[in-house]
Amino acid sequence: MKKTVCELFAGVGGFRCGLNSIKAIEDTSKPEKWETVWFSQWEPADKKIQWAHDCYVNRFGSCLDLNGEDKTNTDINAVDKTTVPDHNLLVGGFPCQDYSVASSLATSKGLEGKKGVLWWDIREMLEKKGAPFVLLENVDRLIKSPASQRGRDFAIILACFRDLGYTVEWRVINAAEYGYQQRRRRIFIFAYRNDTSYAKRITDTVGYNDASDDKLHKTSMGKILLKEGFFAKSFSVEESDVEEIEIKKLAGSVGELSSNFAFIFENTGIMKDGIAYTLKTAPLYDGEQITLGDIMEDGDVDKEFFIPSERLYYDEEKGDHSDETNERLSDAAHKTWQYIKGAKKLPRKAKNGHEYIFSEGPVPMIDEYDKPARTMLTSEGTFSRTTHIVRDKKTGEIRLLTPIEVERIQGFPSDWTKECLVGGEIMEMPVNKRRFMMGNALVVNLVNQMEKQLSEIFEAEE
Repeated sequence: MKKTVCELFAGVGGFRCGLNSIKAIEDTSKPEKWETVWFSQWEPADKKIQWAHDCYVNRFGSCLDLNGEDKTNTDINAVDKTTVPDHNLLVGGFPCQDYSVASSLATSKGLEGKKGVLWWDIREMLEKKGAPFVLLENVDRLIKSPASQRGRDFAIILACFRDLGYTVEWRVINAAEYGYQQRRRRIFIFAYRNDTSYAKRITDTVGYNDASDDKLHKTSMGKILLKEGFFAKSFSVEESDVEEIEIKKLAGSVGELSSNFAFIFENTGIMKDGIAYTLKTAPLYDGEQITLGDIMEDGDVDKEFFIPSERLYYDEEKGDHSDETNERLSDAAHKTWQYIKGAKKLPRKAKNGHEYIFSEGPVPMIDEYDKPARTMLTSEGTFSRTTHIVRDKKTGEIRLLTPIEVERIQGFPSDWTKECLVGGEIMEMPVNKRRFMMGNALVVNLVNQMEKQLSEIFEAEE
């Protein structure tokens, strides 16, 4: 099968880098084994310059649709999906939204979400183009949302795949637990059409049958989840008792699921023929561990990244705890990293006039070299508890991460986001935007590790 790809919500090209083992900018000049026939990247918050899209185009060039038009920077909801070139693999790191159905419909066609329509655009792309294989990424809370109806959003997604004739595997993966440089938990979803050779091969391998025997189903589905499935072959897990597999039938229409469904999905699972099988698994890995220290720059770093001493501590003797229940700290103290990352106690008043003591625990102020980086957010580099601050390798002084370091944390080549192609001219991307792009990205290493299984599947496909 030809390795053709459509990349939705492409960002700066994480899936494309992973599929094609792009580890340095110069690798983009080499032939790609996975041909990206079309991509889409549009950020509504970027009113003047579409930084992510223009970075992607600078590295890879653009793609035309079947009408010969460039719609890659158009709101995906406004794109006519029939004009997208045919592809055999649909990929995307789609934002987590509210997937509930605004109106109860007899079929799953024409559904609208209350907040976001992004999942429905993926669904429409599958309906119009019918990609045999799908690989998606999202935040791990997807399988638990919303809080008021646990598992509903994920069940809707699974049911959409069911109605379109797909089987779906999923796994929540923490990159650091497989040796990579960031503690980042994300859910990956691998779906394949039931008429593919791969679907038949998996069914034959595990001995699945349609008999209504839960024990037989647990045994066969357990083989997929623990040994024979896409994720099991890409990321090993410890042995588990298949009797602990929970089974849930996705009964009824998508509209009915939206109103009534609630179920706890575990970090590993498969949906086949409208039935979800889910099991809690633990990673199995004993290889080398990439740490924050491994990816940090060790040469001269621009002075703009260093933190002035007066912004580090307001009172080193007070350590990582502040108590303002009796006396408020100065504004200068509130602007220090010691304060923002430390434990706090301070009086607050609710809108109804109720007074209470707000408290929170400390987080490590300096991120150490010998551990993987913490999860990087889009707020990286701002004055925030979640921002990494590190000890410079050359000078020992305290500073923020550089753009190259945040790229490396996500597994991108150094300086990947340095430049964009804006209106036909090269423009440097601002540092804050470079950090934002990486906070939104996926860990490229994980996709690169999955690529081996994808290649084997495509090479065996008729």
